[in-house]
Order: sequence, then C-alpha cells, then structure tokens
Amino acid sequence: MFTLVVPLQAELPILLNASRADTTWVVTITLLVAAIATPISGRLGDMYGKRRIVLVLLALLVVGSVIAAVSGSIVGVIIGRALQGAVTGVIPLGIAIMRDILSAKHLGTAVALMSATMGVGGALGMPLAAYLALNADWHALFWLAAALGVIGLVLVFFFVPEDVLLSPGRLDLIGALGLAIGLSGLLLYVSRGAEWGWTSPLGLGFVIGGVLVLLLWGRYQLRTAEPLLDLRVAARPAVLLTNIAAIGMGFALFSSNVTFPQMLELPVETGSGFGLDMLTAAFIVMPAGLVMMVISPLSGWLERTIGPRPLFTAGTAAIVLAYTYVLIWSSEWVHILIANAIIGVGIGFTFAAMPMIIMRSVPANETGASNGLNALFRSVGTSSASAVMGAVLAAMSVEVDGVAIPTREAFDVCFWLAIGAGIIALVLTLLIPKSPPVEPRPSLPR
Repeated sequence: MFTLVVPLQAELPILLNASRADTTWVVTITLLVAAIATPISGRLGDMYGKRRIVLVLLALLVVGSVIAAVSGSIVGVIIGRALQGAVTGVIPLGIAIMRDILSAKHLGTAVALMSATMGVGGALGMPLAAYLALNADWHALFWLAAALGVIGLVLVFFFVPEDVLLSPGRLDLIGALGLAIGLSGLLLYVSRGAEWGWTSPLGLGFVIGGVLVLLLWGRYQLRTAEPLLDLRVAARPAVLLTNIAAIGMGFALFSSNVTFPQMLELPVETGSGFGLDMLTAAFIVMPAGLVMMVISPLSGWLERTIGPRPLFTAGTAAIVLAYTYVLIWSSEWVHILIANAIIGVGIGFTFAAMPMIIMRSVPANETGASNGLNALFRSVGTSSASAVMGAVLAAMSVEVDGVAIPTREAFDVCFWLAIGAGIIALVLTLLIPKSPPVEPRPSLPR
C-alpha cells in the first residue's frame, strides 16, 4: 500500500486535475493514518480479539481500494488511501496472533517471516505498480489492491484460529483521540515541513501543538484506570530503547526507497543518475524485500541461538555497512543492487528482532498494543526519511533543461544521514538490557 502509487506521483496532478501540493496527500494520508491506527488497532486486538480486528482492517482496505478505484477526483482517492493506511495494523496483530498459537520453537522464524512481508510487499509492489502504470489505466492499481484485500480476508477467516487470549476492558476513547491529534501534528510537520517551511508559523504551530497534546495525553494515560497504552510498560528500558532504535531503522529503510530509485532513473547526462526506465529501476530495488524473505529462517534460528538483542545489533551494523558501501562505490547500477541487498539483510534481522525483544519485556495482555507502538515508531522513521531526504534532494539540485535535478553531493548527504541514523540505532541496541523484567504473565514463556 505504501509503494502502490509511487510510480504515479509525477502524473497525479494531471490524472486527478489537482495541484501538486494537493496530490502529495495521496501518499501523506496513508502514512499518517497508518501511524495513528496501528497502536490503536493493537489495543483493540488485545481487548476484542486480534483475528477480529485483522478482519476489520482488511475490510477497510477493500472498501478504501474500491472508493479510490471508482473515483476520478482527488477527494475520493485521498479517502480511499486513508482507509488503505489502516491495514498496516495487521502486521503487529499478526505477530501477536503467532505469539498466542505457536510454540517457542517456531515463533522466532514465524515472526521473522511476518516482519519480512513488509519489505516483500514493497519490493514486489513497486515493479508491479510501475508495470500497471505504464500499460493500464491507473484505476487498475486500486482494483488490484481490493482483490488482494479480499484474498486476505478469505484466508484469515478460514485459516486463522479464534483468539485464545483476551484482555477485556473498555476502549480509552479520549486516549485514542489525544494520540491521533498529537501524532497528526508531529507527522504533518515531518512530512510537509519542507513544503511549508520548517520555521514557518504553520509548521511550528503543528509541531508545537502536537508536542503539547502528546504531553497532556501522556499525563492522562498515567492517571486513567484503563489507558490506551500503558506508558509504564512502554518506559521500560528494553521497550523504550528498542522503540527509539526503531525510528532509525524506519529511517534507514525508507531512505533507500527515496534515493535509490531516483539515482537509477535520473539521466546519465546529469552526472547523478544511470538513465534507467521506471520498471528496470523497480526490479533493481526489488531484491531487498526478497532477501528479507529468504533470510527469515536464518533470522529465526539466530534469534533462538544468540537471542534477539545481538540479532538487532547485527542488523543495524549491516545497515551502516550498506550505506557506507554505496557512499564509496556507486558508479554503476550493480553497486546499488548490492547495497540494497545488504539493506535487506539488515532490515530482515532488525524487524525480526524488535518484536521478540518487545514480547520478552511486556505482559501478555499488552502484546498487541506494544507491538503496535513499535510499528508506530518505525512509521515515524519512515515519514521522517521521506521528508528529510526530499528536502535535501530539493535543496541541493541544479537546473537541467528547466528541471531541478539533485546533484551527486545531495545523494551523498542522504547516505551520510542514513549512516548516522544507523549508528545511533546500533549504539541503542548495545544499551538494551540483556535480562528483561520478570512478569507474572509474560508475553513470551521463559
């Protein structure tokens, strides 16, 4: 869903008869709703059943896809894309379901495989979306998404068992609303700040307002009897450090999605590109997701053998290595291919390790909500990467035939930023406690 409209971004103003500023919402709204809906759906899953909420999220995906598919206006497509964003909550809920029904022997591999699907979906989605964008009506992209949603609904309904662990309670509506408003302010500043101006009154209003709302929300969560998120659990060192490191991993993952396709597609004459067509570039970027899928069994074995914390460290080190490699060697498209494959290894290891660290550190009734919070932090990283990389590439560009083209130095700065994010995440993994706190009802049996 994130990469579905990437090949169409340049053409959206013409296709939807709208300004470029308005069409950016087709991408922004999906990231925004995903970030807000994921922790909320995790809490709902803990309360009312994870399988049930997964079915609801898949139904929203189908409805949103159909709305976008039959719409020819910007409003309809934005509404459809917003509903599509809610389906991101399926990933942490799926991991929580696996925790409930699988033995400890198989859980690590299963979680690694589930986490890898995010990379695989993006990797396969980009060339497929590029092919359809070049050879079919753009509405076909959304009909395809609707069909995938229906298939997912049927498979989950018939093959995923009913929940065996529930945590009855009431939904903290005030907490959900406060989280949505606060996150909206921060994420809108991150995703649109370059366009509005980072120090403009509008941008500062959103970020300051978002921070104030989140501070009030946190105070309320600590005082209410049944909070949306138990911040005392979220503040445990293992959980907190893992979530902060997740921002760096989300940043590193999306940095390659922003920079590598542009490098591959820019004309050779500019000195910063390889002149490949959209479809070829998508196929060169694709192996990262496939690598994540292939190494899933290895990730699961390593998690059982050495533990999730060292696996997390190894994954962040691979990220730093990948961007260092492309910073030194990027004179041929094959260098991008190699670097992207190494990124696939790093993301595969880290995305497999993070849920296991979280589940070793939280009580059983917090599994869905805690995994959802981790996914939220990853979303903050991806949104930040999109904004920061876009701002750098726009600021460090030259005009070629009336078109602004990022310079080679701009891409180097982006790689340095990704290396910095990776190093910070690497250091944080080393600070994660080796022994999680003892729980009377642990999320993972010891």
